[in-house]
Amino acid sequence: MVTGNVIEARGLRKSYGEVEVLTGVDLSVARGTMFALLGPNGAGKTTTVRILSTLLEADGGTLTVNGHDVTRHKRKVREQIGLTGQDTAVDELLTGRENLEMMARLFHLPPAAVKTRATELLAQFDLVEAAGRQVKTYSGGMRRRLDLAISLITTPPVLFLDEPTTGLDPRSRSAMWDAIRELLVGGTTILLTTQYLDEADQLADRIAVIDKGRVVAEGTAAELKRKVGTERLKLAFGGTGAALKAKGVLGAIGVTAVLTENTVSVAIEEPAQVRRVLNEVGDAGLEVTGLELSEPTLDDVFHTLTGTAGEKR
Repeated sequence: MVTGNVIEARGLRKSYGEVEVLTGVDLSVARGTMFALLGPNGAGKTTTVRILSTLLEADGGTLTVNGHDVTRHKRKVREQIGLTGQDTAVDELLTGRENLEMMARLFHLPPAAVKTRATELLAQFDLVEAAGRQVKTYSGGMRRRLDLAISLITTPPVLFLDEPTTGLDPRSRSAMWDAIRELLVGGTTILLTTQYLDEADQLADRIAVIDKGRVVAEGTAAELKRKVGTERLKLAFGGTGAALKAKGVLGAIGVTAVLTENTVSVAIEEPAQVRRVLNEVGDAGLEVTGLELSEPTLDDVFHTLTGTAGEKR
C-alpha cells in the first residue's frame, strides 16, 4: 500500500570496510514535495541517493520508494524513479535530440512516441535551438538540462537530483531551478542533495541536515533557523586572533559562539543578551570593529550543526 510518504528510510546504514558512511539515517518524503539533503562534502548525501535509487546495497535498514521495497523489488523501484547524478550521463558525440531519442527507445517507448517525447523535452528545457548540435559543443548548464531531460523520458513520479547545479554559473542555476519548480507543480516528488544553502532555502519544502553519516536536524527552513536562535548577533574584530579570544571569553560564560575568520556570531533569544555579550567582550579588552543583528540563515544552521560553512551562492 502506498502511503502519503513516497520515500521512507529507517535506520539506513552503509560502511566501506571500517569506515562508516551512514550510521542510521531516517528520512520521510511526502508525496509531491521537495526534500533536500543538505550537508558538506563527505556527509553521506550521495551514498543515500545511490542506495535509494538501487545503485548501491545498504548494509542495514528498511527502505521503500512509492510503496516498493528497495532491497526486494529493485525493478519495480526503477520503474518509479528518475535520477540525475553529479556527472552528466550523455553521449557527447550525439546531438541533444539523438541522446533523447536513443534513451526513449531504451525505455521502450512506442516508435511513434520517440520523436514526440524528445521534442517535448527539448522545448521544456530550452534546448530547441541546440537540438541538432553535438553535445560536446554544449555549455555545462545545457548539459545538465539535457541530463535532467533524459531522466524524465518516462515522467517518473519520483526524481532523485544529486547536486544537479554544482559548477553551474548563476544563470544556468536559475534555469535549472525553474525546471525543477515546474516538475513540482506537476506533482513529481523530488529528493535533492545540495551543498548550496540558497538552493535548499528556495526550493525545499523540508530539509534534513546530514553530517558524518547521520541526520543532525530536520524541518522546514524556518524551523531549522529557529534552532539557532531567533536572531544572530555578529561581531567583527580586527583579526582572527581577537575573534578567537572573544569566542573563548563568551564560551566561559556559557554562550556558544561560531567563529568565521575575524567574526563571531551568537544566538540571541532576548534583547538583554546583546548588552551582556558586548559587556563581556569589552571587559576583556577586545575592540569590536563591526556589529550586525539579523535573522538567522541556513548558513548559521550549517555552522552550528556541522562546524563547517555551506555554499551560499
